[in-house]
Amino acid sequence: MTCSINQQIIKEKIVEICSEFKNDPDDLIAILHKAQGHFGFLPSEVQQAVAEQLRIPVSKVFGVVTFYSYFTMEPKGKYPISICMGTACYVKGAEKVLGDFETKLKIKNGQTTPDGKFSLNTLRCIGACGLAPVVMIGEKVYGGVKPEDAGKIISEYKD
Repeated sequence: MTCSINQQIIKEKIVEICSEFKNDPDDLIAILHKAQGHFGFLPSEVQQAVAEQLRIPVSKVFGVVTFYSYFTMEPKGKYPISICMGTACYVKGAEKVLGDFETKLKIKNGQTTPDGKFSLNTLRCIGACGLAPVVMIGEKVYGGVKPEDAGKIISEYKD
């Protein structure tokens, strides 16, 4: 996917973000976190601008972006849905919950609905094992989710 963000806007924002961290390459994760918060994702153009500003290889930036599951190089939906696949959630049926969300949204894990409203992803663990299985939409956590709950949860986000 090509980035539709103006190159000059990217550069200006990255200079601003990096300067908040004194252009310290040791703060790369924090810088990427802030950049993703601003742009919504980290396309190659943003990664390149960060590498240039911090004077580090773009391969190092790319390595961090691809290593940490939090970072994404694709735009997320307005309502990002994350389904925990940690051990407790998996044992309690998270795979079936994922399947029902995929069916209801007509997308697969890692995809975004054509209208850009929802994106669907899995996470390794969100640390709410006592609530398993867990689904997060944005910052809102749903615990004890059953597959048949997917439609009801999605309907809460109808604009």
